[in-house]
Amino acid sequence: MWEDYWKAAFPHMQDCSWPGKIPFFALSSGTTSGTTKYIPYTKGIMDAATRGAIDVLVHHIGNNPRSKVLGGKNFILTGSTDLVELAPGVLGGDMSGICMKIMPDWARQRTFPPAGHSGLKNWEQMIEKFAEASLNTDIRSLNGAPSWMFLFLDKLRALRPEMDGKLAKLYPNLEMVVHGGMNFEPYKEVYRDLLEGSRAETREVYPSSEGFFAVQDHGSGEGMRLIMDHGIFYEFIAMDELDSPNPTRHWLATVEKDVDYAMVLSTCAGLWSYVIGDMVRFVDVTPPRILMVGRTSYMLSAVGEHVIGEEIEKCLLVASQKAGLEIAEYSVGAKFPETTQELITHQYVIEFRSEAPSSEALTILMDTLDSELQIMNEDYQAHRRNEYGIYPPKLLVANAGAFNGWMDSRGKLGGQNKVPRVVNNQELFQGLLSFVQDFNSAP
Repeated sequence: MWEDYWKAAFPHMQDCSWPGKIPFFALSSGTTSGTTKYIPYTKGIMDAATRGAIDVLVHHIGNNPRSKVLGGKNFILTGSTDLVELAPGVLGGDMSGICMKIMPDWARQRTFPPAGHSGLKNWEQMIEKFAEASLNTDIRSLNGAPSWMFLFLDKLRALRPEMDGKLAKLYPNLEMVVHGGMNFEPYKEVYRDLLEGSRAETREVYPSSEGFFAVQDHGSGEGMRLIMDHGIFYEFIAMDELDSPNPTRHWLATVEKDVDYAMVLSTCAGLWSYVIGDMVRFVDVTPPRILMVGRTSYMLSAVGEHVIGEEIEKCLLVASQKAGLEIAEYSVGAKFPETTQELITHQYVIEFRSEAPSSEALTILMDTLDSELQIMNEDYQAHRRNEYGIYPPKLLVANAGAFNGWMDSRGKLGGQNKVPRVVNNQELFQGLLSFVQDFNSAP
């Protein structure tokens, strides 16, 4: 799309792939590649995003008829809301900034922080400022990526240690914690503890810079209901066909349950047959409900081992529970050999919630991870057997705050930015390894 339609005209995109002028560009976080993309944002896709947000309220109130979620403030934990003028009449920035600018008045009046007060460039300063202010505000819902919300809640704990970190004491009228953008499974136990004694429920959503796709309408883990009536046409390619020259493109009438698909979009923002890079799985087809199970590029396959991100997350969760460790953040990439006599290594970089895990616990973690991956993935098992192609996985322990520091050094701290779980870009991965090693050795 960029090379064939947008590049020559950008940022004055008039009638390029959609009628009219593109007034906004949402800057994607470039999670896997580190490269920022400019996603067009039209009036049609703005209306689609608004409808998706309203669907969150509709499903919550439908399941809770006595809800008073609109009786207080809706706390949206965003990135910077500053927009940059790319050309006269054309603005670009985080999707959160665009959403705040186009937010209808009825919603703006019920949103925290208030308009015009979220543009702090330093995300850590921003959450410290608003954490304190929120404690004197009637917060009814929290919205954000699970990892960044957890950092925000750490600030609340520091401000009110007597509340023991329980959201029921910090926000007594809290009804809903809206999360999205990443797998919630590694955070589920943490949030269960945070919500102890609270009547608040978690509700997963599936927004992106390209559109608002789905919202949880049933219980946790039962999938998100695909939004089908707001200017987005969905196609799905089975993952085992994604790299073929002429893959079968399914639509909602032909998809099957329990198959991993790459999602392909045609939208009212001028995207056509656009492979978004997300991998989904249908848990129901009437109506369609999906799980977001990873990124199409979240796959380690340096020598054909085909280990997908979901397998890594599941096995890490099992391994960390067996080792008695809590993982705060992690990334993994392939470390290539320097000589032909050596093999590939899967190098994990993990930051733990507890300080200084014992060597015994770390050994249990990595041994269990390796064995669980071999049970789950036959290709990985074949390449690990007798160390044919892959050495045992290695671990670099990152000191507390290392991943925040690395994201900050890349200008990607907070808001919609996510720590990449599987990094196939070697320059990006080597940058992470160097940063963590320097961070660990700093006084």
